[in-house]
Amino acid sequence: MTATPATVDATGHPAPDVRRRRIRIVDRLRGLMIVLMVLDHVRDYFHVSALTSQPTDLSQPTPTLFMTRWVTHLCAPTFVFLAGASVYLQRAHTDLPALSRFLALRGLWLILLELTVIAFAFNFSWPFLFLQVIWAIGGGFLLLSALLWLPRRAVLAMGVAIVAGHPLLAMLVPGEGGWTVASRLLFSPGPVGNLPGFLAYPLLPWFGIMALGYGLGHVFERPAPDRNRILLLLGTGMLLAFAALRASRLPMDPIPWSHRGDAVMTLLSFINVLKYPPSLLYVLATLGVSLLLAPLLERLRGPAASLLDAIGATPFFTYLLHIFLVHGLAMLVGMAMGIAPGAFVNFLGDPGRLIEARWGITLGQVYVVWIACVLALWPVARWYAGVRRRHGWWWLRFL
Repeated sequence: MTATPATVDATGHPAPDVRRRRIRIVDRLRGLMIVLMVLDHVRDYFHVSALTSQPTDLSQPTPTLFMTRWVTHLCAPTFVFLAGASVYLQRAHTDLPALSRFLALRGLWLILLELTVIAFAFNFSWPFLFLQVIWAIGGGFLLLSALLWLPRRAVLAMGVAIVAGHPLLAMLVPGEGGWTVASRLLFSPGPVGNLPGFLAYPLLPWFGIMALGYGLGHVFERPAPDRNRILLLLGTGMLLAFAALRASRLPMDPIPWSHRGDAVMTLLSFINVLKYPPSLLYVLATLGVSLLLAPLLERLRGPAASLLDAIGATPFFTYLLHIFLVHGLAMLVGMAMGIAPGAFVNFLGDPGRLIEARWGITLGQVYVVWIACVLALWPVARWYAGVRRRHGWWWLRFL
């Protein structure tokens, strides 16, 4: 894998003007995460209970809905982990000062887009603060741009410490006065001052996941047999650690589990861990599953492989496109059902009109819409991947 200075894209891998061998396993895992992310957002915008209840609320036993939400928990940590790994893959082939400057610029650009274009796409109203995965990646790039000169193992150790210990760090930060906004941005989700909207992804715990990816990025440079063996060992080890820690009932996750008198519901309670902010158990469970999936994805052939290759090669472009597609499609379907389009404006800030209109479709229909959206995104992603391969226009590096 070769690159020239400062040639990295939205998630840290080389920009389109670099003629290089892509790492298929990274593209396909990233592509799968985007596909699952589309499912999560289709559920958010279309499902009949999305605006009135939580899919992981086990007081109302709906295993299918729970698992629909749970599998999409894989998306954000895997995406952030791969962003860190991809940056590491550039370190050996890129001038460090240039890479550091580019990461800082890229981080600022992603944060700007999160505050403007992406927030508008989710809400169809602006200004509205909605800081989630792109903000976390952008902020992580800013931090990582200052840590590139540290040894890989030092960054890995930092990632482990943050993922395991960020709740303790949050307890040490005063929550009053000038620290209120800073502590919110770093440690805990919720409203930010008096601004409209909210923070979903506090920076520090998600940067810990990015640092893990950076520290383990060398694994993806290894020959396929060695790499896949290590990924399987890492994934298995994470899941075993999750099971042992969860079974111990140590207070490592704010959501306790309990026996529910039913094997299925007890299992759901066992795996129901906190994402906001990501607990250690959440990270172990989600990354463990993703790392086990990675070697299997590399064996895919046919249309499924082509779809993941195209989307995985254009992750940020496809991410941006899918938000407008899903929100816009929800508005069109709602209009066809007699709901005023204005009800879909300020979707996150004021969903009351949609709740009153009893907006929503069944979970089975959600899956149909999800498949349709993915199939619609596929040719566009494939076209854009071709553009990136053929052209070296500077602005392509920002999409």
